[in-house]
Amino acid sequence: MRHHSIVCRLGVGDTAPVRPARFDSHVTEIHFVDGDHRLGFGLGQALDQLGELGLRPSERAVDLALLAAVLTAADTRVSRKTESQDSWTREIDLHIPVADPAIWEDLVPLLRRMLDFLTGDRWGLYFRPRIAGLSLLVTLPKKLRTANPTGVCLFSGGLDSFIGAIDLFAAGAKPMLVSHYWDGITSKHQKYCGGVLKRHFPGIEFNHIRARVGFPNDTVEDSPSENTLRARSFLFFALAALAADAIGGDVVIHVPENGLISLNVPLDSLRLGALSTRTTHPYYMARFDDLLRGLKISARVDNAYRHQTKGAMAKGCADLAFLRKQARNTMSCSAPAKTRYAKEEDQRQPKHCGYCVPCLIRRAAMLEGLGSDDTPYQIPDLHARVLDSNKAEGEHIRSFQLALSRLAKKPGRARFDIHRPGPLGDYPGDLGAYETVYAEGLREVGRLIAGVRVKPL
Repeated sequence: MRHHSIVCRLGVGDTAPVRPARFDSHVTEIHFVDGDHRLGFGLGQALDQLGELGLRPSERAVDLALLAAVLTAADTRVSRKTESQDSWTREIDLHIPVADPAIWEDLVPLLRRMLDFLTGDRWGLYFRPRIAGLSLLVTLPKKLRTANPTGVCLFSGGLDSFIGAIDLFAAGAKPMLVSHYWDGITSKHQKYCGGVLKRHFPGIEFNHIRARVGFPNDTVEDSPSENTLRARSFLFFALAALAADAIGGDVVIHVPENGLISLNVPLDSLRLGALSTRTTHPYYMARFDDLLRGLKISARVDNAYRHQTKGAMAKGCADLAFLRKQARNTMSCSAPAKTRYAKEEDQRQPKHCGYCVPCLIRRAAMLEGLGSDDTPYQIPDLHARVLDSNKAEGEHIRSFQLALSRLAKKPGRARFDIHRPGPLGDYPGDLGAYETVYAEGLREVGRLIAGVRVKPL
């Protein structure tokens, strides 16, 4: 195991001494500002797009986005396999220059609780003043304000965020869509889905902020890249907060996510750590609201679909005809690029695999909510042959089968299972609804996989 320290530098002039908390820490320095005092790694891209609309966020919101980007560098470029003792839990310190260190230092205990919960790692956070001459990282917009959104909506290019955007636009709202991406597959789906929304709702103001935030594979010396990406929602929320702060006022950040995925109750005992994400878990979202209040950013996150299954989201969509036409163009798969390893050449184009957890929940929702599913999958028919539970093609189906079997034997266990991923004490009045969406979400997938044969081959 190696302890890591990721040091954010604001350009070549940022030579302030930074002392690692541990003498044996592996130090990586990342320069975020170029010669024109422009933030790199996608943050300048987001600020430029806001500036084109005449919008300017506060320096505090920029510091939050900067922290999120440094966190992303650590999360994606420090390997769990080689840099931790248990092939999961890493120990990483982040050193960030900010406009007002005192405010951030008061928030360190909260940030550590959030990030430890979100990623399963051990984080240290150290804040120092920005260097002289960089007290402002955001310049005054050169254009008059042309955008007046009524809120912000996370827009991943997936089915849930597409439904969320449709529902907001159909209700007459003017949400600013906020996206981040690194790979071309994600970017393609975000651009396409944003484009069809803009054409479908021509009379409503449409704004879409997209930032390509990522880091070269060799950012951290002698460490392979990491693909678990547990911190991605901190970046997503931070970019949304950047946009919300620039809009001004009490802005709602809409986080469209079905309740089954949001709770993400482990399907079996092996999914508590490495295979259980917490990106929109209610506990984490409540802590992010705490962080925004601590930073005096007048925004809050809200998941209006937290008590709905994905199928219920689809069925209740405000424009079912439009959703039926375009749903196939959304991307839900956890790793669509893995199809490049397919044996048949015509199967190697990036597409939904059809058998990971997000794909199974999507397939069930499409049938439940829309009655049919024309999404191209690597495995089009789950019933066509026996699937190998020792491989990815059958592993998650077996996990769902086991979870459904346990629930059928003891339906009352759902009230206890929903607490396994994390605390729900922030929402005591919602416990019954969380129990229901968990059980109904499992049964929704159960109807999809009824009769699917899975066994070791």
